[in-house]
Amino acid sequence: MGRQYTGSAGKVSAGNGTKGARLHDWVYLELADLDADEYTDGLPGTWTRGLLIRRHVADGALALFTTWRPAGTTMETLVGVEGHRWAIEDSFETAKNELGLDHNETRSWHGWHRHVSLVMLAFAMLAAIRPRANAAPPKRTWTRPQT
Repeated sequence: MGRQYTGSAGKVSAGNGTKGARLHDWVYLELADLDADEYTDGLPGTWTRGLLIRRHVADGALALFTTWRPAGTTMETLVGVEGHRWAIEDSFETAKNELGLDHNETRSWHGWHRHVSLVMLAFAMLAAIRPRANAAPPKRTWTRPQT
């Protein structure tokens, strides 16, 4: 289709952070429309390769993200998906620190795959258990013994 700017969303939030909405300036540069079925089985229709560009409002720093999306995906959806990247990176960092994801000296793909699979399974279990373990205990109700 040729290179073209397909949208500039201006200031859009990539989600809420610890200090509120994470507002940045965004623009999307479409690089190519492709028939997705040629590249990946089961992806029907036209998909677009593109470049999502984020500019930090305070200092003007740029961040670039490559995209592979169904044609017609909105800018807000692209920004929302990019906003989840931080949580994923944080999860991998936690798995490295708490469960030894990066303590791997295997010499084969099979050994690496087993190590990563077990660590990520343990991480998923901890993620499910942790909210229950950290929850406040239920309030006790005292009843008088019947005489």
